[in-house]
Amino acid sequence: MSTTASGTAHPPPFPSDDKLALSRLEKWLPTLLSVVAGMVDLTGFLTLGNIFTAHITGNVVLVAALVVRGGRMNPAQILAIPVFIVAVAATWLLAKASSRRGPGLLRLLLSIHFLLLTCVLIFSITTKPSANPHGLMACITAMMAVSAMACQFALLRLALPVAPSTAVMTGNLTNTVLSLLDRQSRTQPLMTGDTERLRGSLHLLIGFFGGCVVAAAAVSYLGDLAWSLPVALAAVAVALR
Repeated sequence: MSTTASGTAHPPPFPSDDKLALSRLEKWLPTLLSVVAGMVDLTGFLTLGNIFTAHITGNVVLVAALVVRGGRMNPAQILAIPVFIVAVAATWLLAKASSRRGPGLLRLLLSIHFLLLTCVLIFSITTKPSANPHGLMACITAMMAVSAMACQFALLRLALPVAPSTAVMTGNLTNTVLSLLDRQSRTQPLMTGDTERLRGSLHLLIGFFGGCVVAAAAVSYLGDLAWSLPVALAAVAVALR
């Protein structure tokens, strides 16, 4: 319990039970969501016209290259950037309107994340967007997938702010390399908590890469039904919350 200068008492941000629940979630949820991100990113790339649904930086690079050098541009690659921004803002508005914090907020946002991915699966089954990756149906599917990933990014920042990124692997690879070097050094480490950082970064890297590999195989054998795999894992995240 904290007090202000006037002596008014304020409760801590989260009850102790919520803190314990969040600490448990931090151990496994980011890794599970990194697998989801890998699956969504590669499934979208292979079936929806080379768009990165979970890696917005890649779309920025592709758009910049096409603007300068020309070539056929997928409209979804351009729309992904503003749609991602709007989806993050919408997630924040939902979180704000719900007045929830901690595990309660996480439950809400994980459910929305699952529903968005379910919409992607249903829409893909009914419209077969992979048949025309640059068409309208593929663009709509891609925007729903981008919205789901925006929700995933936002829910971690809002409900588990200490969790690392589940899709931007550059930072996780940097943490892994630096942590490995610090562990092998005989002098004072340059970073604190290197063991925890190494373990967490490795799990995320392996999870994301594994998700990509599984998604590539799923697209080859299942086509548009490959979206069922990230939906299933999102359902697991909701069930194990």
